[in-house]
Amino acid sequence: MKNQPTAGIYTLGCKVNQYESEAIAERLCEAGFSVLSPRDLCDVYIINTCTVTAESDRKARQFIRRAIHQNPEAYILVTGCFSQISPQVVAAIPGVDYVCGNADKQSVVQAALELIQKGQKNDLPALKTEAPDADGFESMRIRRFDRTRAYLKIEDGCESRCAYCIIPAARGKIRSKKPEDVIAEVTELTKNGCREVVLTGIETASWGKDLEGWSLADLLERVDAIPGIGRVRLGSLDPSLIRPDFVERIARLHSLAPHFHLSVQSGSSTVLARMRRKYNAQTARNGMELLRKAIPNVQFTTDIIVGFPQESDEEFEETLAFVREAGFLMIHIFPYSRRKGTPADTMPGQIPEAVKHEREKRLSELQTEIKRSILDSATGKTVQVLFETNENDAWTGHTPNFLEVVCQSNSPLHGEIRNVRVERNDGDRCYGTLAEP
Repeated sequence: MKNQPTAGIYTLGCKVNQYESEAIAERLCEAGFSVLSPRDLCDVYIINTCTVTAESDRKARQFIRRAIHQNPEAYILVTGCFSQISPQVVAAIPGVDYVCGNADKQSVVQAALELIQKGQKNDLPALKTEAPDADGFESMRIRRFDRTRAYLKIEDGCESRCAYCIIPAARGKIRSKKPEDVIAEVTELTKNGCREVVLTGIETASWGKDLEGWSLADLLERVDAIPGIGRVRLGSLDPSLIRPDFVERIARLHSLAPHFHLSVQSGSSTVLARMRRKYNAQTARNGMELLRKAIPNVQFTTDIIVGFPQESDEEFEETLAFVREAGFLMIHIFPYSRRKGTPADTMPGQIPEAVKHEREKRLSELQTEIKRSILDSATGKTVQVLFETNENDAWTGHTPNFLEVVCQSNSPLHGEIRNVRVERNDGDRCYGTLAEP
């Protein structure tokens, strides 16, 4: 075995998993590992799994087997939501050495060290199967970030019990990161050059519900006061959060980006009721209107499920009308996927796959039309862009309201915020030239 063992991390699923994988990577480095790409030949592979759909489970198994195939002698450690819900399924895959769910995910670091020291694979996988919320909010922290943007998990768990979702079982009850820990982490990231922080969680809007005297607006005001703070974005939000008092407070913040991802799921109130969501279509509509009146140039992105059980043609038309009125910059469209263990799985009136995909197609076509209109309205204007990536001197970044902009430049722009004159768009991204300061 080499003096410095190597590790690769496969990350599936949400931004919370991305943050947790980054925290695990930093712990691995502190423990003496060299963290490489999971595509490299490594001594250890850690697979951080998702279980939001049956397809997510399939991908988790696929990535586990890919790691085993890549290096049959490597130690294979599996964590995350799939291994929380189905630890025995994971443990039954030949070649897996260690399985833990969402409780103490960082235990994979110590487990990896012990396997390296032992020098041989486990005959039977070691299982760590505590409840996901057994240890409260797991203490994690990151100091580095790959690009100009860093994701920071401020909340874990969900208690909404939506009819289609298995995640409450995988993540447990709501737990909030302590406000002083959030402030300390954002402060350090900012000092280290981070230009944009995304505060995210399993149910970001629930941050503070388990902390006496705190709300998400309180936290955002504290973050806004950090010296040198750049842009701040929020992870996916439940529309029921968007009330007049909340909007009035966040509209005064200078760091909060005018872009909100609202997890709407459907534009039909009757479908939302069957989904067991905490709001109706009018609530979501009212929240968006409040934000538009209070925050200039605000843009919205969302998630929509099509083909939920019993969704009629009329209810789908309500969703199309809602989307047309809302004018979303981007929609993540999900044809409903049955998930064993959820109430929706046994509901009558399951929609045929062909109908789901036809509805997905129609909604996607409408979204393409709406996005083109939004980008057309930006053409000819000067916008502020935080540049993130470069390919052949084509620098790409985002405006505060999340329009993606490409600009040619021979000069390094990574991490810089520059004014760009938008000249055209291709329906997906804007293209422009650097404007004079």
